[in-house]
Amino acid sequence: MTLEAPVDAAGAGSTPDAHPTGPREFIALVTASMAMGAMAIDIMLPAFPDMRAEFGMAADSPRIGWIVTAFFLGLAAGPWLYGPASDRFGRRPLLLGGLCLYVAAGIACVFAPSFGWVIAARFVWGLGAAAPRSLSLAMIRDRYEGEGMARLMSMIMAVFLLVPILAPGLGAALNAVAPWRVVFWVPTIAAIGLIVWGWRRLPETLAVDRRRPFTFAALGGAVRVIASNRQTVCFTVAITFLFGVMTTYLAGSELIVEDVYDRGSWFPVFFGCIAVLLALSSLNNARLVRRLGITVLVRRMAVIGVALAAVLVAVSVAGAGHPNFWLFSVALAVVVPVAQGLVPNCNTAAMMPVPHVAGTASAVIGTITTAGGALLGGLVTGAFDGTTRPISIGIFTFISIAGVMILLATHRLTGDRTRPGMGVSVRSERPVD
Repeated sequence: MTLEAPVDAAGAGSTPDAHPTGPREFIALVTASMAMGAMAIDIMLPAFPDMRAEFGMAADSPRIGWIVTAFFLGLAAGPWLYGPASDRFGRRPLLLGGLCLYVAAGIACVFAPSFGWVIAARFVWGLGAAAPRSLSLAMIRDRYEGEGMARLMSMIMAVFLLVPILAPGLGAALNAVAPWRVVFWVPTIAAIGLIVWGWRRLPETLAVDRRRPFTFAALGGAVRVIASNRQTVCFTVAITFLFGVMTTYLAGSELIVEDVYDRGSWFPVFFGCIAVLLALSSLNNARLVRRLGITVLVRRMAVIGVALAAVLVAVSVAGAGHPNFWLFSVALAVVVPVAQGLVPNCNTAAMMPVPHVAGTASAVIGTITTAGGALLGGLVTGAFDGTTRPISIGIFTFISIAGVMILLATHRLTGDRTRPGMGVSVRSERPVD
């Protein structure tokens, strides 16, 4: 797909930083930055059994899921610093600073003496990862808008999903030949490489004349603008529950494969196959958003997602919580990609009305969706009872609530100015001083 010329939030065809980095390298940098979060999760999933053994847990203990949950909680807290600060000081220095914290926390995990220290370091690791995750979204919003932003987000998501395709297999291979803590070293070293690349080549995307004061009054004003916009609020709630689907899957998939079906050696293949479907869903989403527009696409996908999640529940209930492995795997492999295929478009639609506070908006959206999704996923996996029922019912509940919020967000957008083919408001609020 040909990349569109970057535009700023006002629609001008210029970028704020005269930098030799072209659109393709910029997108590669943004994609690599976003992938840091996924790498810090997916590569260590195959090491969970060894972690349980080292820290004296039962073989089926769900406590190990805090490796994921603590990271997501840090990922949720970080944007409140990075987002508003980046609206004042620019995106680039905050992103590089977050990556440095990411490296420090990764090293702390390597040398952590107990599970409690690992969890504490994982929270800090999430704080560091919050910078590339939230600021990448703000940088994209600085340079792209509308359907172009939606298609770009879908393409980035498709490339980004190469990480969960490859990372579990890499983690399993490394775990077979080295102590399990090697899974902490690999993302740390990758982040060091990204810091060097970004230091030399990452452009600043926020023009000086568009920067805002970094004060409590300015932050409060920006939050009020975001909270008063129905479209942004409804899509943010929808993303939260869609993210709950992903965290439920991430924290629960190893439990299902290992403990329900006793096929632990299959986990990298199981996880990688679903990741391939996630990537294909994102690529298909980039094509469909051009053809249907964001509103029509998210409404249709929400209805389809709820129907497929109902099938997943039916499979689990009919099989008394232990359905046929292949039948359950196929049902899960269809539901999760549909749910996650909604996320790029929902992110785009949530950000559209608030381009002038993109950094703060990315912080608010990132915090609510990440913390809420992590806690929802932790709640479901904490209810694991040795069957597939809790996870299936949790996924169905989350997709259903997300679907309702999407329908509310896109219902009767009266008085909003709509770009042709989009069907989603791109009304801009007045800048908040």
